[in-house]
Amino acid sequence: MRNFPAPRKRFGQHFLSDASVIQSIVSGIAPTRTDHLVEIGPGRGALTHALLRVCGRLDVVEIDRDLIASLRALSLSHPQFQVHQADALTFDFASLSGDSVPLRLVGNLPYNISTPLIFHLLSAADKVQDMHFMLQKEVADRLCASPGTKDYGRLSVMVQYQCQTETLFDVGPEAFDPPPKVNSSVIRLTPFRRKPQVADSFEHFSKLVKTAFSQRRKTLRNNLKNMTDLSLIADYPLDLQRRPEQVSVAEFVGLSNFIFNGMLK
Repeated sequence: MRNFPAPRKRFGQHFLSDASVIQSIVSGIAPTRTDHLVEIGPGRGALTHALLRVCGRLDVVEIDRDLIASLRALSLSHPQFQVHQADALTFDFASLSGDSVPLRLVGNLPYNISTPLIFHLLSAADKVQDMHFMLQKEVADRLCASPGTKDYGRLSVMVQYQCQTETLFDVGPEAFDPPPKVNSSVIRLTPFRRKPQVADSFEHFSKLVKTAFSQRRKTLRNNLKNMTDLSLIADYPLDLQRRPEQVSVAEFVGLSNFIFNGMLK
């Protein structure tokens, strides 16, 4: 058995080691020989080995230099396999899409950077077919939450504006080395080729959603009063006495567009 360095806390490393979970992830992705996969944080390569048996081109992005050598050794028998030693939070994923084949992203994401990493990846959404990620269950629940539930929040709105979200299955701590103190979930994010609702200003929409959820227990009216003149939206058909977690993505987009276009007049 290969001797690997001990997991590093600063990288949030919990290496997936359960063969049945790995196979379930691969089955969920259902890769083909024509796909271009990108694995984020391959670690010791457990999922990498499984993917290489069924996919075509595979790039991996790994920050831990102590794991790079064992990963690069795989390229000797897999010519379409490439290793990038880099920080996924700053890596230019769009640069990997050099042809018409969209990227399929996959990874057991470090819990300590999963949310900012997903926002970074969404900046390249037009190059991505789908994303399959292992995440802390709490984060996965927020990503996939519906309006009116306790998990629905800013993260739900911003990701669901750009993607269809789906939880595939849950995974217990025993599937990892070392076991985390929380449960995990595997989710699928599929960027919309054509968004159901389009914000006229994404910057304004993002600011509106952030402001709306700044104090969850307060109403939209209370949270938005410092961002806009409420008299300008008095006739808008949305009850501002509702709390932000009761407002759908479509309603947030509609309100944002109404306010933004009103400011241009």
